[in-house]
Amino acid sequence: MPEQTARNVGPSGIDIAYERFGDPDAPPILLIMGAGAQLINWPEGFCRALVDRGSHVIRFDTRDSGRSTHFTDAPVPDFAAALAGDLSTVAYALSDLAADTVGLLDVLGLDAVHLVGSSMGGMIAQMIAIEHPERVRSLTSMMSTTGEPGVGEADFSVFAGLGAPPWDREAFVEWQVSALRLAASPGFAFDAQAAADRAGRVFDRGYDPLGIQRQGLAVVATGDRTERLRSLRVPTLVVHGAADIVCDVSGAHATAAAVPGAELLILDGMGHHLPQEIWLQLATRIGEFLRPSR
Repeated sequence: MPEQTARNVGPSGIDIAYERFGDPDAPPILLIMGAGAQLINWPEGFCRALVDRGSHVIRFDTRDSGRSTHFTDAPVPDFAAALAGDLSTVAYALSDLAADTVGLLDVLGLDAVHLVGSSMGGMIAQMIAIEHPERVRSLTSMMSTTGEPGVGEADFSVFAGLGAPPWDREAFVEWQVSALRLAASPGFAFDAQAAADRAGRVFDRGYDPLGIQRQGLAVVATGDRTERLRSLRVPTLVVHGAADIVCDVSGAHATAAAVPGAELLILDGMGHHLPQEIWLQLATRIGEFLRPSR
């Protein structure tokens, strides 16, 4: 189906851009992308692979990304202050992003869905399962963590030479490809042309560096979810790349340890992205995991 916009979504009354794939009567999977990412960062080939395994797939832009509402009147994010305990520049928390997502389900007329969240999207999915468990058939947390200090941390030294993302389109595309190459999967080929094409589309659809920072502050403001994750009673699959430098694999181990009965899948050679070579493998594994709870 073509891209659509849901209006007056959730408690904040925002707009959310979304796309749907497959039979609307099939079991629904809602894909939630990470900080600064847009719905197009979910590869269409991966979405089709999930559809081929009997699911109806929805991908969407979270607030402050793509063609959904951007909170441009919010304070300029101050990470240093937030990390020191001053949350005065925090515009919202993960609970608000979770409420947006549940609001989208309301607009779409979906009582409960299978959640698949990547990176910060995994954190949002966790919050939905914690705060709105009746809306969740299953939880797949990918490339994510619990918020516990010392686990799932990034190796920022790898990105030290990149500098801040530029505002110019051509320069941004070049910067984004370099960043994605660093975060990519060393066990698989890196498709620089596909990365460049997607980066250009990301820029054109609603590039917002401050929006990315506002999303990042939402993670900081929310803090450690470990104890709340222990209360979950939803089928949970935790997926992570063994070579992830953006969110260390310890985040996956911590998530799986916190959620009762969670299954853990560590993929060798995978970094902080979805290489085309594993789309079918991962879609099949998710399909097998969802089948008992459909």
